[in-house]
Amino acid sequence: MDLDKPVNPPPRPVCPRHPERVSYLRCVGCGRPACPDCQHPRANGFECPDCVGSGDHGGSHASVVSGGDGVTEKGAAPRPIVTFVIAGLCTLVYALQRFDPTVTNLGDFSAVAGYVQPWRFLTAAFLHSPDTISHLLFNMMSLYAMGQFLEPFLGRARFVALYLLSALGGSVGYLLLLPALDYSDQASRMAWFGGMVGASGAVFGLFTAVFLVLRRVGSSVGGMVVLLAINLALPFFYPNIAWQAHLGGAVVGLVTAALLFATAAPGRRRWTWPVLAVEAAVLVAAAAIKYGANARELDYILALPIGMA
Repeated sequence: MDLDKPVNPPPRPVCPRHPERVSYLRCVGCGRPACPDCQHPRANGFECPDCVGSGDHGGSHASVVSGGDGVTEKGAAPRPIVTFVIAGLCTLVYALQRFDPTVTNLGDFSAVAGYVQPWRFLTAAFLHSPDTISHLLFNMMSLYAMGQFLEPFLGRARFVALYLLSALGGSVGYLLLLPALDYSDQASRMAWFGGMVGASGAVFGLFTAVFLVLRRVGSSVGGMVVLLAINLALPFFYPNIAWQAHLGGAVVGLVTAALLFATAAPGRRRWTWPVLAVEAAVLVAAAAIKYGANARELDYILALPIGMA
């Protein structure tokens, strides 16, 4: 090869239907580039309009990228059953909250309550503010929008793990970002005793997981960035929103999705559940360390007669 002669770079891949658009995302059916307007999400990636019409649903890409369930025998993505079940449980629990206010008190999360009843780290994600239905509706619409894409892509078991770890991460994030407990300070007591409910932490984990999936397959992430920015900005306008839980769920969802991708290849799938178990153990350990640093004040509060705490 003549070293003095410039080497022309290979042409950039362009969408056949929109030649002016460069796209490095290729259809899992035919392998041709597809721009965002021509991308049709499926359980195993994306397809171009031609492959969607022909019913040629490639399947080899899914196991490598996500380890998901793939497609059904008829070529359709599996129905997001888990998403519907979670939404149904949250709706049922909300109805119980409206009927019996004590339901909220039995399952909401506060730092003090979580110290003696650890299950509240997760149960709070299935409760919502009984005073307004908009809290439930917003979270359920977000759950459906993210779940109908993520659940078939990741597979039902992995989707459940993502949701629950994100919910746990929301509660742990809320706990970790609290100031040190000082019983003599009213603001500190209110922060540690204040209850928190909502699936927002888990939903934020789904948001960041979708962001990572879109980046992984080469699709546009502009819309997801805008959506995340809007939701992260809400606490500045609505001070009662637990932004700590949003942040904790978002971080854990991103980490969980990254771990699922890292163990999606056929030779690595045996590590998926051990790795996720380690992640859960890290979250539990972080909460334990936070509680340990405030154990003296917590034990003092719990030793007080009922009504004095």
